[in-house]
Order: sequence, then C-alpha cells, then structure tokens
Amino acid sequence: MEIAHNEADTCRKFITPQLVAAGWETLPYSLTQERYFTDGRITVTQGKGKRGERKRADYILRYQSYAIAVVEAKEYAAPAATGLQQAKEYAEMLGLKFAYATNGQHIIEFDYITGQQRTLQHYPSPGELWARLSVAEKLTPQVDTHLLEPMYPDQSKSPRYYQEIAINRAVQAVAQGQRRILLTLATGTGKTFVAFQICWKLWHSRWNRTGAATAHSFPGRPQCVAR
Repeated sequence: MEIAHNEADTCRKFITPQLVAAGWETLPYSLTQERYFTDGRITVTQGKGKRGERKRADYILRYQSYAIAVVEAKEYAAPAATGLQQAKEYAEMLGLKFAYATNGQHIIEFDYITGQQRTLQHYPSPGELWARLSVAEKLTPQVDTHLLEPMYPDQSKSPRYYQEIAINRAVQAVAQGQRRILLTLATGTGKTFVAFQICWKLWHSRWNRTGAATAHSFPGRPQCVAR
C-alpha cells in the first residue's frame, strides 16, 4: 500500500488524483492548488507596520470561471476532521457554499446550503455541485450565461477574493432581475475595477433586450457606476 509521509505527499499521491477523477481538471472545470488569497493583515506596533500570515487554500475548485468549493488537506496520518474548521473559515471568507477537509483517505463535506456535514467516499463532480448550487440560488440557464461569463483577462491584475465575490453577486442579482443593487467597499479596495468587471461580464454575455452584441448602452437597464 502506498504511504504518504507529509501533506505534500498526500496531495500528490491521493488528493489531486481523487479530484482529477471527479472531473475537476477536465476543461472547462479546474482546480487551483496552494493559492494565497490574502496578503496578510497589517498590524502596527510602536509605529511600525507588519504583515501577518497570508491565507492559503490547499485547493479551490472552479466550475468554469466560478469558484464553488475549497478543499483543506491534511497529511495522511492525521484525522481528516482536523482540517474542517479551517476549510469552513476559508469557505466563509471566499463566499463558497461547499467546504471539504481530507487526509487522502477520508473526505468530510460541509454544505452551507443545508448546514449539514457528512463523510463522502469520493468528491462530487462539477456538474453535481453546480446542480446543488443552482437549486439553492435559483439559477436558471439564462442566469448561468451571465454569471459564468469570464472576467476581463488582465494578466497583470487578477481580482482579489472580495472583489470576485462582489462581482459575481452583483451579476447574479442583475441577471435575476433585481433593479437596485448597492455595493459598499472601503477606499482603495477597487470599486472602479469591480464596476468595470460587472459591466464586462454583462456586456460579453449579451445582457440586453435583444440578446445581441451592441456598441450602445443597455436601454432600460441599470448602469454600472463607481463612486
């Protein structure tokens, strides 16, 4: 029997192959491993600033461009449950509905839609997770078109995790017919960037009365404004 001696070994020999087998590395779905999603909290002591520890997710699972789940890995000899609290913390920060903790042998799922925790034999497929999310969020195929539209591909500037949450929630609200939407972000957190990405996703998914690409503003629709 193959044995993993540390967390990196466990990921390479067990966890990544299990995720791949469930379809998470088959385009258009993807998994991102060991991704830092914060820069670390800044604390000031005696007039000097210092950054705290950065938050890093072992795996983030994406349904097309949409982040849908986080997986926290522990070494093979450790109980899978030791990673559950951290997985839940990261899921809450990233606005995800599904959190998983695993040691390569056992998989524990926490579902924020139902509030239930359970042990699984294998990971759900991308289609399974999206179907569960769609029922809970009332996502129709038309809403999916707008929500799953990729963001503007700027290689020099990827959205911060809270910007991605704001963008997706705003696009979902617009696509589901909500007429008034308020996003409140602190100074320096990229309101203009967020507004641009919302407009980009709606524009390129043909969100207008005719469903056709157009060089004009969307008649009768709310406008994206950053203040």
